[in-house]
Amino acid sequence: MRNFLGIQRYGRPQFFAALLLLAFVAECLWLVGHMPASAISADEFARVQEGLEQWHGRGIAGIQGPAQESAHAEWLQGRDPYDSDHSPLWYLIESAPVFIFGTTPNSAAWVWLTRMPYVVFGGLLGASVWYVSRRLYGNAGGYIALALYCFSPAVILASTLWFAEPNIAGTWGTFGAVFTAIAVSHTLYAPREVVLWNWRRILLLGVSLGLATGSHFALTLIVPVLLVFMLYLAPKRKLAAIAILAAACGIAIFLPFAAYFFHPGLFVQGLRHAKLLAASGRALAMPGAYRQMIKEVAASGPVLVLLAPVATIIYFLWPRSRYFGNTAPLLMTLLFLGLRVAAPHDAESIFSLAGVVFLFVFIAGIAADLLESKSKELVTAVVTGLLSANAIWNLIVLTGIAR
Repeated sequence: MRNFLGIQRYGRPQFFAALLLLAFVAECLWLVGHMPASAISADEFARVQEGLEQWHGRGIAGIQGPAQESAHAEWLQGRDPYDSDHSPLWYLIESAPVFIFGTTPNSAAWVWLTRMPYVVFGGLLGASVWYVSRRLYGNAGGYIALALYCFSPAVILASTLWFAEPNIAGTWGTFGAVFTAIAVSHTLYAPREVVLWNWRRILLLGVSLGLATGSHFALTLIVPVLLVFMLYLAPKRKLAAIAILAAACGIAIFLPFAAYFFHPGLFVQGLRHAKLLAASGRALAMPGAYRQMIKEVAASGPVLVLLAPVATIIYFLWPRSRYFGNTAPLLMTLLFLGLRVAAPHDAESIFSLAGVVFLFVFIAGIAADLLESKSKELVTAVVTGLLSANAIWNLIVLTGIAR
């Protein structure tokens, strides 16, 4: 795995990052251990049951059939015959541990098993945030982004399904797809056969896209965004960039197709009913939609209310900070938070979660730039104080939530 990912060695930076990730996992496990019965909704029971029905060969999750209708007819009332937001992968991930170990819904093991895949996804996303931020901004940037991530209540709640839908897997896929595409683009001028040389990154890009789109159809919108990034970074290798993205998309299609258990007819019907964008232009003129978005960002850590606008102002006023490594996460943040504003009626949106994760990286980039300025000591003190206060606040909030 180390050779596959290109990781050469582990040292002190990786050690401290691992400690932060262990703290994150410990927070998640503590929260799962205090999960109240009210946190398990009827929708979740039905979602897991649909996945189990498919694992047992009785229908396809997200598509109404005799097995689904007999198992949870009340939940299906008023629903479309096809889930327009998610592929069966969304159902299969959560139900897979229950299928393997055969626990009952009333047992404590059921709660742990249904949440463990998402705790793992949350940890992997945190590791990705660290890896990307460190590569872009150095150790300081990696620590800042990871500290914001590991002590974010919204991320922890999403990773434990605490009154939350399973959106963390799609967010990890989206994050991985964006920065893998950027990494591939930077290698296109190497004096080698590009497509074959990059097969590992192409595979990783395809799996990331498959996980993102398989978890939520609307995340398909990142494909044209990736194409724009790749063409911008490699303007003289456009055909190679297009070929690499096309190959990755081919791999990405395989994962949702496998989630339909390789039924081509049902797969095509599922894609035909997929809702790729539920945005409304009128929502952009609704002040309440912006307030809701800001509230959801603040729920990811109160320090973001201060750091996000300050980092944005610095980006536009300080030319040194306006480079692609900062611009890309800012654009992705604005894209996803803008989509959340345009779709305000969803009780919970994957766009908010994805936007916040990219925001962590953007803030880390601006902070890392400031740490290289003449005000390094002052910036270090301020950033350390804010991150420490944010972590303490998060622990207090989690304790209050679990009571």
